[in-house]
Amino acid sequence: MKLSKKIFVILIFSIAMAYLESAIVVYLRLLYYPGGFIFPIKIIPNEIFLIELGRELATIIMLASISFLIGVRFIERFLYFLFAFGVWDIFYYVWLKIFINWPASFLTDDLLFLIPVPWISPVLAPIIISIIFIVTSIILLILKFEISMMRYRWLTIFTSTLGVLFILFSFMWDFQNRLNMNSPVEFLWGVYWIGIFLIVLGFAVQLRFLLNQKKN
Repeated sequence: MKLSKKIFVILIFSIAMAYLESAIVVYLRLLYYPGGFIFPIKIIPNEIFLIELGRELATIIMLASISFLIGVRFIERFLYFLFAFGVWDIFYYVWLKIFINWPASFLTDDLLFLIPVPWISPVLAPIIISIIFIVTSIILLILKFEISMMRYRWLTIFTSTLGVLFILFSFMWDFQNRLNMNSPVEFLWGVYWIGIFLIVLGFAVQLRFLLNQKKN
């Protein structure tokens, strides 16, 4: 299957998954947040909370599964996963905007994820990450990125991993108190942007090396 067809299949799958998940969220908000989804967060029953944890884990498994089926090598599958995740995350918000006109703006606070602890940020933060995932994965798939090119691999992995840790910290720091805050919820934009910079830097270094390799 050609690359364009593979990307198209994952694109359609991810958009459909986003529709399904956003529909579930609409139902949950009608049940537990009939007055609107705002902070402080209303505590849902434990049995529903456990089901939500399972749903989130199932979402990642489904995205990983389609990526595994479409890709051949590990790095190719990983890049397809990044693409699928980015598309799914963006269209999750697109569908919610269509269904219930939410979020009100890109700076609206959201509870992003529950594993291993709650992730909290303005909607804009995960959207930026998703755009980076989509652009990075497409470029590297087109250029047929090889993980075996070791010269800059250490720097790419180091900066990207450090960037991810910075971003995760901005999402998860002091989550217990932030869940009980009135909007707007405090978010560490400075820490977040450092993480974004490090991830983009790692990609840029690897991309430059890859382009130089192709010239030679």
